[in-house]
Amino acid sequence: MTRTLITGGLVVTAAEEVHADVLIEGERVVALAGTGSDVASGWTADRTIDATDCYVVPGGVDVHTHMELPFGGTSASDTFETGTRAAAWGGTTTIVDFAVQSVGGSLRDGLDAWHTKAEGNCAIDYGFHMIVSDVTPDVLNEMDLLVEEGVTSFKLFMAYPGVFYSDDGRILRAMQRSADNGGLIMVHAENGIAIDVLVEQALAADRTDPRYHGEVRRELLEAEATHRAIQLARVAGAPLYVVHVSAEQAVAEIAAARDLGLNVFGETCPQYLYLSTDNLAEPGFEGAKYVCSTPLRPREHQDALWRALRTNDLSVVSTDHCPFCFTGQKELGRGDFSKIPNGLPGVENRMDLLHQAVVDGRISRRRWIELACATPARMFGLYPRKGTITPGADADVVVFDPHAGYPLSASTHHMNVDYSAYEGRHVAGRARTVLSRGSVVIEDGEYRGRAGHGAYLPRGTSQYLV
Repeated sequence: MTRTLITGGLVVTAAEEVHADVLIEGERVVALAGTGSDVASGWTADRTIDATDCYVVPGGVDVHTHMELPFGGTSASDTFETGTRAAAWGGTTTIVDFAVQSVGGSLRDGLDAWHTKAEGNCAIDYGFHMIVSDVTPDVLNEMDLLVEEGVTSFKLFMAYPGVFYSDDGRILRAMQRSADNGGLIMVHAENGIAIDVLVEQALAADRTDPRYHGEVRRELLEAEATHRAIQLARVAGAPLYVVHVSAEQAVAEIAAARDLGLNVFGETCPQYLYLSTDNLAEPGFEGAKYVCSTPLRPREHQDALWRALRTNDLSVVSTDHCPFCFTGQKELGRGDFSKIPNGLPGVENRMDLLHQAVVDGRISRRRWIELACATPARMFGLYPRKGTITPGADADVVVFDPHAGYPLSASTHHMNVDYSAYEGRHVAGRARTVLSRGSVVIEDGEYRGRAGHGAYLPRGTSQYLV
């Protein structure tokens, strides 16, 4: 069994920061001891990694990705192979992707289809949430079986009528079931019925440019849907996780629920923290690169999101990674913004962008790890196997160089997409060495991983619901 020693770095977890050496045997962390201590000095290893002047952090846990997702007449451009490799480059060592139930089909068929896409192709470990598109009595029964098998979270959409949309009655039934089986309901909270009216009216008035995507998907319609989802969860006695929160008004709804002691949790994404409607309004058709849902908001919403991340009214930062190339995919919406595939690339950039927030003084180092690693792992039944560095945990470890600043660019990223949403933005650090279950996948600017190394992760229930 290979023994790896990481020495000389500042180990940063959600709980503490300590100058320590980390000893790994095979796929697991087996011990930590203070650098230079008698204990650490007595360790021997087959391989030693010098982390002097670097942070040693848990591998990132991105619990919101969409590899190979069919959408809008095309599919997300990252496969499980290319997308997980890009994630590893950015210091993320676990993803939880979304399997999709087809309307009229079973959850099992949808889950099996996503297992087929992922198996043998992933560079890092992965799990699945289940998108529930058609709530029926049989599907409710299937939810119980999936929870027992380790698929413990289910996503429902209040948006996209005719595609993923569920009405309030179906959402309530799914929430009631999750209250009994221990699953966690995730909701895309936008009033899709009202949005479709505004889309129709905008197109009839010849407002077809990408910026109108943001204008019709109004902040109040996100806030209204968030409020409604919370009240449905209260009626059901169920926990609720609201994905990709972008609007200050929606944050206020979540904060109010949490002030009442409700099990309501919010997630946001780097695009809402760093990008805005200014990007959607870029000249020509360039704004199409930034079309996602929920949409980018005016810049003044960003302070509210950062504040909520500090107060824990927003608990997780994921990417909602769903890339579509500008050429040939985003261009499907020329002349009609409603036909632009919704989604942005970002799985490679999340850890670096959040570390930039540390440098900028918006969050602490430990909060960085809490938002990007520990809380997502706890929220979705992966902790302490993932999300921390402690004896017994998987040896998903990143040596992060806080001094290795670089510009984000499509010319250097590893995602399978022809543009960067953050083109030219400088970040003040990057992963230097990345280990997944003790195996080096990234080292000194080279990819050393392989497709198929990543293992499927059955998950427990959320640790926040105990």
